[in-house]
Amino acid sequence: MSLLFRRLAFLKTGLALSTALLCSGLPAAYGAACHTSEADHSAFNLAGLKSELMVTALSCHTQDRYNQFITRFLPILTESEKHLDSYFRRTFGSQAQRKHDDYITQLADVQSLGGLKSGTAFCAQRVPMYDEVDALDDSSSDLAHYAEAKDIAQPASYESCTAPSAPHRTRTRRR
Repeated sequence: MSLLFRRLAFLKTGLALSTALLCSGLPAAYGAACHTSEADHSAFNLAGLKSELMVTALSCHTQDRYNQFITRFLPILTESEKHLDSYFRRTFGSQAQRKHDDYITQLADVQSLGGLKSGTAFCAQRVPMYDEVDALDDSSSDLAHYAEAKDIAQPASYESCTAPSAPHRTRTRRR
């Protein structure tokens, strides 16, 4: 083996080991700094469920079932939407409305694409969701648990993190 080849092999091994060591510490450090809010997670799940049922209504001509769902769960969906608005304001500041609109558009696009991929089986798979939702209690926790269990497609991973508090500093005046 040539000297150049040995050096390259040594460098590659060293780079791989240092990368592995660096990355092995990242998840723990990242997890300690990031606190996912259960309420935010639930709001995204409910937005996903609402969008999935809307795509189903439009694709499978079940608008009446969708309207019944909206009417029955309107207070829960309204509160969830307020929480989602709050998430986007906290996370994106002045760009909140644009980011929220982008999310809703991407959500419907991802779910519509899933419907296209399913072909003729889509309606047979999705329309029974209305019966499942009809069987739920009128509680927000029941609807949230259902949305969580359905594992509905989302366009991207939105994670809410709480920024660490700034250290308290006292000002001393110079005289």
